[in-house]
Amino acid sequence: ALGDSLTEGLRDPAPGGGWRGWAALLAAATGPHPDEPVEFVNVSRSGALAADVADEQLAEARRARPHLASVVVGGNDTLRDSFDIHRVAEALDRTIGALRADGAVVLTACLPDPGRMLGLPSALARPLGRRMRAVNTVVHALSQRYEAVHVELGDHSWVAERRAWSVDRLHPSELGHRLLAREFHSALRARSIATGAPPSLELDGIAPSRAASAWWMATRGTRWIADRCTDLLPGLVALAALEWRHRLRGTAHLLEERDRRATLAALTAVTSGPAPALLPHP
Repeated sequence: ALGDSLTEGLRDPAPGGGWRGWAALLAAATGPHPDEPVEFVNVSRSGALAADVADEQLAEARRARPHLASVVVGGNDTLRDSFDIHRVAEALDRTIGALRADGAVVLTACLPDPGRMLGLPSALARPLGRRMRAVNTVVHALSQRYEAVHVELGDHSWVAERRAWSVDRLHPSELGHRLLAREFHSALRARSIATGAPPSLELDGIAPSRAASAWWMATRGTRWIADRCTDLLPGLVALAALEWRHRLRGTAHLLEERDRRATLAALTAVTSGPAPALLPHP
């Protein structure tokens, strides 16, 4: 499992300590036989960008010679002032292409809009929404190119369910992780890769109380916000000002067209040549 805090399992405490998350739940339900153990290796880490996955996590993942490899990343990229869809596309292409060339079945996902999830004002949410659409467009195109097992999360009804998300509104709760694991399991079953029962929706953890959630937000949550304010806030304020100027002039469509062209150029750069030769799945 490659990616960021979503795949690390943040906000889904493991019974024995640490984090569990959707990838671990899915791994336990993907064996060829119900009682056959599955080796699960999670190299994801909180805060990872698409380039971090390609530059740091990919080599470790390839050493494990996986049959299945999930690559779910890109949300953090949209929350950085240095966002560049060209770099995101290149990193994702390098990661997914290398895993497929090794013969692994790759799992990918399009992610929900972070601005909407956080409930930001429209002038702030729209620029983030365009960034997320750009990342999702790239992920969707590369998933088709490399024949990945792909799930679309942004439009699922459970994404809007409050119980599926933790207090920070960016990471799933235990229920959300279980729902995400089932989405991937359903996609794997459709490809006749997973044959067993899907991950259960029965919770085995204790949902945090309102007091515990408030305490987390007041301590660790504020640190996360402060970190994002350092690298995102100046650029986001500039994006919001640009958004307002275009809306007042009635030219907001120019921003949409600019980002559409940038996404198309990024995709053209990584898909202009033939896809790497795919080895048979082990």
